[in-house]
Amino acid sequence: MDQAAIGKFISQYRKQKHLTQAQLAERSGVSDRAVSKWKTGRSMPDASIMLDLCKQIDITVNGLFNARSAAYPSIRKYSLHSTSTAQGK
Repeated sequence: MDQAAIGKFISQYRKQKHLTQAQLAERSGVSDRAVSKWKTGRSMPDASIMLDLCKQIDITVNGLFNARSAAYPSIRKYSLHSTSTAQGK
């Protein structure tokens, strides 16, 4: 799990929803400083607010952890290892 990529992903979808960091923080029950730390990859949202956070910015939890949009759930990221494993090599 890449904290920096997840933070950028949250920031991107927050902006698409026209939410400031302060607005997302208030809706999620955290400080705007916490949202800022997510953006920079210095921390991750707490698991207890993850589902609500994802609803706020219209993504799935799986999408968040994979840095994928809820609009494209069938897109998958494969590493070379997982591709060769799937082919039985």
